[in-house]
Amino acid sequence: MNDALAADLSLIRDAAREAGEIAMRHFRNDPDVWMKEGASPVSAADIAVDTFLRRTLSAARPDYGWLSEETVDTPERLGARRTFVVDPIDGTRAFIQGRRTWCVSIAVVEAGAPLAGVLECPAKGEFYEAQGDGPALLNGAPIAVALTHADPRVAGPKAMLQQAPPWMRGGPEIPYIPSLAYRIAMVASGALDATFVKPNSHDWDLAAADLILRRAGGGLVERDGAAPAYAGANPRHGALAAGSGRLLTEMRTVIAGLDGDHGGTEAGGGETASRHGFKT
Repeated sequence: MNDALAADLSLIRDAAREAGEIAMRHFRNDPDVWMKEGASPVSAADIAVDTFLRRTLSAARPDYGWLSEETVDTPERLGARRTFVVDPIDGTRAFIQGRRTWCVSIAVVEAGAPLAGVLECPAKGEFYEAQGDGPALLNGAPIAVALTHADPRVAGPKAMLQQAPPWMRGGPEIPYIPSLAYRIAMVASGALDATFVKPNSHDWDLAAADLILRRAGGGLVERDGAAPAYAGANPRHGALAAGSGRLLTEMRTVIAGLDGDHGGTEAGGGETASRHGFKT
């Protein structure tokens, strides 16, 4: 890893840990909550973390672009070589409900690909990180995807799982995991074999977790088998599959056969084009 990327990883690692501390001051402490466009909730903690991260990261790298769920998007970032892609609290609904499955997600993206990524999950005491040419780590220890079980543990929307072949649905039913980034990290760590992802997830839900999964030996793919590209003009994505090996290959076949809006949208994915996906 070159010195500049190592410095970027160190920067986002430290920022994410401090952001987690800020979020924990609000967690289970009745934070103010309101609804934004698309009937998606946002809390005072989301805004406090977003404000801290934007101030801290932009001061350290003023030439980097900025793309965050809680910041109004502008096309100026498209001229930057690298971009911070941030979800201040991925899994806001879980956070508001006092559940622990949420995380701070930060990635550094260049030419559509994440080069460094971290997930700080302070309520669970878990910290995931990866960079482009090293292992995926959980609390400093390398992680890897699981070998596919005879009855694989596949998460995702029921509407998408119902389209999968019976052998893919033979494992245990996985309870709903509100944070998409955390769900993908569970695949990276081997806690799940795979997950489907509904249409209308966003860059900030995916970028850091995508890199962590890839460095753990898995992949996140679109219908055509390609990896998602990030920090472009439109941060939205269609149906996706995350997993490894034969299971991921078969899952790609499933999502390739879905209608464009099959399965609805991922939680928190209701932003309108007036805020994200601007025209250029």
